[in-house]
Amino acid sequence: MTRTAVVICPGRGTYNKPELGYLHRHHAERLSMFQRFDAIRAEAGQETLTKLDRAKRFTVGKYSRGDVASPLIYAASLADAQALADDIEVVAVTGNSMGWYIALAAAGALSDENGFRVVNTMGTLMQDHLIGGQLVYPFNGDSWTNDPDRKAALIEDVARIDAMDGHDLALSIELGGMLVLAGNEAGLAAFEASQPSVQDRFPMRLPNHAAFHTRLQAPVATEGRARLAADLFEQPQHPLIDGRGKVWWPDASDTHALWEYTLGHQVTETYDFTRAVQTAAREFAPDLFIVTGPGATLGGAVAQSLVQAEWRGMANKSAFFAQQEVSPILIAMGRDDQRFIATG
Repeated sequence: MTRTAVVICPGRGTYNKPELGYLHRHHAERLSMFQRFDAIRAEAGQETLTKLDRAKRFTVGKYSRGDVASPLIYAASLADAQALADDIEVVAVTGNSMGWYIALAAAGALSDENGFRVVNTMGTLMQDHLIGGQLVYPFNGDSWTNDPDRKAALIEDVARIDAMDGHDLALSIELGGMLVLAGNEAGLAAFEASQPSVQDRFPMRLPNHAAFHTRLQAPVATEGRARLAADLFEQPQHPLIDGRGKVWWPDASDTHALWEYTLGHQVTETYDFTRAVQTAAREFAPDLFIVTGPGATLGGAVAQSLVQAEWRGMANKSAFFAQQEVSPILIAMGRDDQRFIATG
């Protein structure tokens, strides 16, 4: 019996110490693909993926860099997307932030190698420029019950700070019950000073993260378009859901517009991952939402996005986990206790 699935690709921050060795541990049979990626890295004078993945020691300073983390996550996530069981029918593909680039390849709108070129180029440009930074802050409580008033108040505070002289701050990513904010140091510090500490973790700065999905990234977008030609893009083989909730359909997509979105709006405007997940649920009603590895941290944002939409009547955290116990709908391939459900 066929199982339908929406594949969801993760972004930065998902290849951490526990993920070291992920490519060799889970995908030794795809070594030839990784070697093709290595060749692209070698041409640019960069350390190869296979060497990075085989390293004996993980350091945050090195592995959180855009020119290291991005290609590693791409290779791991794409390989996972290609390792799904034969009885799984992929009905749509989406991703979070950098995961959009991976989704393009997983859906066939970029070849494996061209997807890698896009990720490696943009990750390197982000690291070279490293304009601004990011932080994460929740607006929902522990029950995941939607709190639109709290969210509105936080966004109003962001606008207040952004209007201050010398301060840049904007909503970078809508991430389930979290807001990812991005800006310059003055803007980020002002927000941290204006909001209370929550769960002893938030507001939480993200190391080696630039001000993704804001106007501050305009120079990166411009350089990305100069380096990455529109003819890299092809018709997707699966429906693609972008960071606005727009669906790009197979055999009906303007590939030049897809290039413009990917290296324009997607770089400089808010990425609404919540809406992407909710669009996937409403438009495709899959049996499963499969989050590819590495890591499994994106699962919470997917679950919270579904709860906010009251998907299948789930209006809080308890309802979601009750559904998971009866019939799992969310599978994280980065979790050993769930991976087998997707790979068979």
